[in-house]
Amino acid sequence: MPFWKKAKPLPAETEALPGRTTALAISGRHYVLPSPMLPPYPAGSQQVLFGMGCFWGAERAFWGLPGVLTTAAGYAGGFTKNPTYEEVCSGLTGHAEVVLVVFIPEKIQFQDLLRIFWEKHDPTQGMRQGNDVGTQYRSTIYVDDETLLSQAKASARLYGQVLAKAGYEAITTDIASGRVFYFAEEEHQQYLAKNPRGYCGLGGTGVGCPIGLEV
Repeated sequence: MPFWKKAKPLPAETEALPGRTTALAISGRHYVLPSPMLPPYPAGSQQVLFGMGCFWGAERAFWGLPGVLTTAAGYAGGFTKNPTYEEVCSGLTGHAEVVLVVFIPEKIQFQDLLRIFWEKHDPTQGMRQGNDVGTQYRSTIYVDDETLLSQAKASARLYGQVLAKAGYEAITTDIASGRVFYFAEEEHQQYLAKNPRGYCGLGGTGVGCPIGLEV
């Protein structure tokens, strides 16, 4: 979509589509990694949901990292239960396209995931990412662990200062806890591994993120 086209505002809960009580059926098999996508996940692992625009490219940014147990494309941050891709794209669910990242903290630190998150997209664009316009493309970090949530907020403050010096507007990333994750349809899981020439709108600002010692 062209840059001048504005996204619809997020719907109120009373305006959102109702969805359905049954989850979308997926195989649970990861196309790239040996670990399954579906829970339960091993004891000691941790989870985070990253929204970086189109979830096809976002998922690919994480599935090859040492210490990442599994990934999955899905929807979170809205009101509609078990939404479909078409419903999310309508702007009437409140959901963002997100990627579930399950990782082993002894093998990869949360800060390393945050650095990739910040550098792989532009977190200042509000309800869009590049040419992709819509509330489903907004930048998000959803995590329920209070320590990780604090680290995410601290990293946003730090990277926001760096971006401001480079001439960018304020970060618009929604950072929160208590968001339900709904798995996307099978066709969207590890999409770019199945379709190497498929669309990927992921693109960063080119401004490095100095996360590490400060967080």
